[in-house]
Amino acid sequence: MSEASPGIEPAGTPTITGTASGKRVLLAKPRGYCAGVDRAVIAVEKALDVYGAPVYVRKEIVHNRHVVDTLRERGAIFVDETSEVPEGALVVFSAHGVSPMVHAEAAERNLRTIDATCPLVTKVHKEVNRFANDDYDILLIGHEGHEEVEGTAGEAPDKVQLVDKAEDVGKVEVRDPSKVIWLSQTTLSVDETMERVDQLRERFPDLADPPSDDICYATTNRQVAVKAMAAECDLVLVVGSTNSSNSKRLVEVALKAGARASYLVDFAHEVDEAWLSGVTTVGVTSGASVPDVLVMELLDWLAKRGYGDVNEVTTANEKITFAPPKELRKV
Repeated sequence: MSEASPGIEPAGTPTITGTASGKRVLLAKPRGYCAGVDRAVIAVEKALDVYGAPVYVRKEIVHNRHVVDTLRERGAIFVDETSEVPEGALVVFSAHGVSPMVHAEAAERNLRTIDATCPLVTKVHKEVNRFANDDYDILLIGHEGHEEVEGTAGEAPDKVQLVDKAEDVGKVEVRDPSKVIWLSQTTLSVDETMERVDQLRERFPDLADPPSDDICYATTNRQVAVKAMAAECDLVLVVGSTNSSNSKRLVEVALKAGARASYLVDFAHEVDEAWLSGVTTVGVTSGASVPDVLVMELLDWLAKRGYGDVNEVTTANEKITFAPPKELRKV
């Protein structure tokens, strides 16, 4: 799987700006909001502006506490299931995508819908449909219970088998070993995913690859940036929520790439000052569903504790944007 992504300008050799004397912060770039998250959050904000509160949202629009709480204050009501939305009301589907069954439930309840599914997740849904129609067994690498996995598998539940942990590989049963393909959740660790693919290929040598990378450009880019700086860091702080898959992966990537310690925090005040003991270099990054204001608050917090020298580590310049959901393009 390539670590380059279409629509991304590589930065060449990672650059570190600023001085390196004494205590310092290495700040990853790119970090934070991706195009799919930006599109989804704006979709809820625009729905509230155009239609007024309440606007119902199935599941968290993105996996970030600050974003969800801010939208809730504006009048968004977050529900777990479509059945919780009053008949005829407006509901937004989250960036993680939903299954055809959820769309059918919404239609039965006469709900007005805005589908804020990330286009890169939609791409994987289309791949499931394509290969299910060609009668392939589809091995979906992802985390059990994650909304994205549930939506993707729901496109063809009789053809999709979830492969989460290494022990799941031995449980896979296929009808024809020559017609098997792997697909993946978009927010996984690239390295962990390829490890799982190698394990699957040992069992199924004819295992086919996706037509294009399923792991999204933003997930990959944020992991590459962390890898570029982790070995120089005594501590890497990742801003993100515990239910954010891509944020949790950044902690794992930092540790594997040489950081002495790494922690996930939603807010600056969650940082334990004991973590800074003996630390000269702190790496800072954030998951793809994290607004940059939270990173700036963390940098301020660190500056007050002597880490005011901020050096940016740049590995790519992202220029991707997505059009709004079709339901909001004419309002």
